[in-house]
Amino acid sequence: MTEVETNAVCPASLISRGIITDHACPQPCAVAPVPMTVDTTARFKASTVRGSLHGQALISRALLNRVNQVDSDSCSPGGEDPFFVADIGEVYRQHVRWKLNLPRVEPFYAVKCNPDLKVVKLLARLGAGFDCASKKEMDLIMSLGVPASRIIYAHPCKASSFIRYASQRDVRKMTFDNAEELHKIKRYFPDAELFLRIVTDDSESLCQFSMKYGASLAITADLLQLAKDLELNVAGISFHVGSGAVGAKPFLQAVQSARQVFDQAEAIGMKIGTLDIGGGFGVDNFESIAEVVGPAIDELFPRTVRVIAEPGRYYVASAYTLACHVIARRELPVNGSYMLYLNDGVYGNMNCILFDHQQPVVRALTHGSRYMYGLPENCVGPITASVWGPTCDGIDCVTRECQLPYALDVGDWVYFDNFGAYTLSAATGFNGFNDNCEVLYVCSEPGAKKLMSE
Repeated sequence: MTEVETNAVCPASLISRGIITDHACPQPCAVAPVPMTVDTTARFKASTVRGSLHGQALISRALLNRVNQVDSDSCSPGGEDPFFVADIGEVYRQHVRWKLNLPRVEPFYAVKCNPDLKVVKLLARLGAGFDCASKKEMDLIMSLGVPASRIIYAHPCKASSFIRYASQRDVRKMTFDNAEELHKIKRYFPDAELFLRIVTDDSESLCQFSMKYGASLAITADLLQLAKDLELNVAGISFHVGSGAVGAKPFLQAVQSARQVFDQAEAIGMKIGTLDIGGGFGVDNFESIAEVVGPAIDELFPRTVRVIAEPGRYYVASAYTLACHVIARRELPVNGSYMLYLNDGVYGNMNCILFDHQQPVVRALTHGSRYMYGLPENCVGPITASVWGPTCDGIDCVTRECQLPYALDVGDWVYFDNFGAYTLSAATGFNGFNDNCEVLYVCSEPGAKKLMSE
């Protein structure tokens, strides 16, 4: 991985006026909760706009510098491979945004969404927790010096060897949703702090989990009683409304269901201290969810109850831009359209098309000497094209139809913005193509840059 250095002056958009507590030390730099007032909201929105514009300028510069270095006529094999540009400052802004809108809820970043070392390092230094689902994810986070207490092993159905490993590393917080899992945990990690995961209505989410995980309210009382009989510690109740929730309604229903399970626990003398509201938060709908979920939590749960969440795409989706090279083109004279072939596709970083139900927008980055990053006309125009990935599989299709301003040639570049969630984390090497895409890093926030340099 390569880091793009820049001498550009960043606006101090998030450090001034007490919004950030920015300590120059290797310890976590917690973002102090700030009362959500009209003035605070206005200042944050203004600073976000400044920071985002600066980030776009840095991304544009990094893209241009990189593509200018590539000569497809003479480069070594793979020299024109796809690459990402990641603005770490955007992740920083998202963390501040979270703290302003859901100050009571502690984020535990879902590592599976994007395990980029620089992302998790920044979040670790900001004081975030981490949602891990495997030994490898736990190892990654703990290699950064993050204590086990800031990890939740959020997988309801775990391999026995992984439970033993969690015990060895003292990762105590872990989820369950069935009786068999309780017996495994009793055998291998009886001192664990258990979170009963309940089923939710995730029918409108991009990725639905309730068909696979979550205990229905019809059996939660029995599971709590079994845990008590086994002398296990049920420390929390958790839920997940599905990745990419469309609005606040499923969160509200799930919070209400969780309250019922808390009451079931209290009825048998079990005191539960934590509520885990899972993930599903998007970049575009976060405030509309927070303004419903936050008050609901405050109404139904006293301040003595700790509240955590497991956001993933919320943090990283908007921070990454993917650039791809046009490696081949076919003209279809019958209808005047084109087939464009890229060096990335659904077996690579665009696996999100299959697994995450995404519909990426193809944007022209270069055409000959033209550079079109950020131009509104880079994804509209008179040219109709289908876009395909590089493998031999016919399923490797990015889009069956898109509009472009020009008939792009071999050697031109396209790009995809908002491409940080469930992309590089699930890329494969199918057909022998590169599954370890280069990432160029820029940073549009001085606070983030300072933390990353420590």
